[in-house]
Amino acid sequence: MSDNLIGTPAQLADPNYTPALGRAIPLGIQHVLAMFVSNVTPAIIVAGAAGFGFGSNSPDFPELLYLIQMSMLFAGIATLLQTMGPGPIGAKLPIVQGTSFAFIPIMIPLVAGKGVDALAALFGGVIIGGIFHAALGLVIGRIRFALPPLVTGLVVTMIGLALVKVGIQYAAGGVPAIGTPEYGSLGNWMMALVVILVTLGLKFFTKGMLSISAVLIGLIVGYLYALVFTDAVTAQSIATSWSRAAAFALPEPFKYGFEFSLAAVIGFSLMAFVSAVETVGDVSGITKGGAGREATEDEIAGATYADGFGTAIAGLFGGFPNTSFSQNVGLIALTGVMSRHVVTLGALFLILCGLVPKVGALIRTIPIEVLGGGVIVMFGMVVAAGISMLSDVAWNRRNMVIFAISLSIGLGLQLEPGAVQHLPDTARILMTTGLLPAAALAIVLNLVLPQELPERATEELSGTFAGKQDG
Repeated sequence: MSDNLIGTPAQLADPNYTPALGRAIPLGIQHVLAMFVSNVTPAIIVAGAAGFGFGSNSPDFPELLYLIQMSMLFAGIATLLQTMGPGPIGAKLPIVQGTSFAFIPIMIPLVAGKGVDALAALFGGVIIGGIFHAALGLVIGRIRFALPPLVTGLVVTMIGLALVKVGIQYAAGGVPAIGTPEYGSLGNWMMALVVILVTLGLKFFTKGMLSISAVLIGLIVGYLYALVFTDAVTAQSIATSWSRAAAFALPEPFKYGFEFSLAAVIGFSLMAFVSAVETVGDVSGITKGGAGREATEDEIAGATYADGFGTAIAGLFGGFPNTSFSQNVGLIALTGVMSRHVVTLGALFLILCGLVPKVGALIRTIPIEVLGGGVIVMFGMVVAAGISMLSDVAWNRRNMVIFAISLSIGLGLQLEPGAVQHLPDTARILMTTGLLPAAALAIVLNLVLPQELPERATEELSGTFAGKQDG
């Protein structure tokens, strides 16, 4: 499709330009397809961590459908805040919002094994954390110095490392199956491997929308494989799920109540810093890739306001934290269409899906092993993105020490949560995320350590490394 079929180069670089609907609607749907799987996956992961029943006959089935529904609905609403937000809210750019992976390591310890009862405290944290996130829009330009690539790269890498275990567990049969003979069986792994192989094939051997939607298509192929060759999903289970879901439903304010949890509020507020910096990067990527210019201060502040208010509004109704989606930044660079109205059409499509629980019912019939294949790819890409960010770091001994200490303590506490079992509940939950202690250490050490290590310390480090090599 040549550009002149959509608009002139000047029009394509204009966020306020609207292509003809015959072109704009498919472009908007493309944005939804690129982010759809990543957007609903956090709801399924958090529900699994809380111990929700995943079968269509489970009493928790309606709750799981509701969480999926809210993920779609409020991703659409948060996207509208970005593209069409009132006053200073929103960057007025083609930014697609979606449920953030970054907060999953915070949410899992808050709900682990506690069922629906844990959601009141979780969503209380989402609401207050969202308001705090919005407030960062007032100062985001002045705090970026505290979050250089050394810190942000470490945090993104830690997010991916915290989640890869989830992908392996899902591919092997899911958390409820751990310890059973079926867990880790070849049949389970085959469903996951089909998704991985199809995704890799499309990513490396196709272009355009096929490549961008590789994970989604991989999940569809894996789903069909499971339907034809296994009993993990059947026509009967699909029909049961479809019949149990309503054709239309509105969100319920405070459906799970509101509870103030200090651990939740601190966790979501601290992660808001990381999410805000991620959004700044996405805004800059959109303006550079789509219009060949730097983002303005108003655009960066507006995007941060929309991030925060979108998250707070979602929390009121049982939705998870939202952030800008980087995969859609790449899609804008690919299509060359900078129109925010194209993304608005995609947001309206997401809202429509969020008001139809039957869409969530179909998503929920995806076998956990099939989802595991997609999750392995997605979370592996999160780790890769973090490593890519770390490639911008000047790896002198100072930065190596900061990275080593932060990663060792953060990852270590994540792997061995019992090491802090004697801490008060709030501190224990925050520490065992791994992510927060790693981020806090990296930020503080980067601010307080001198840019150059003393000569003696440098010699001692060199001797230590040399000793290791000699040994």
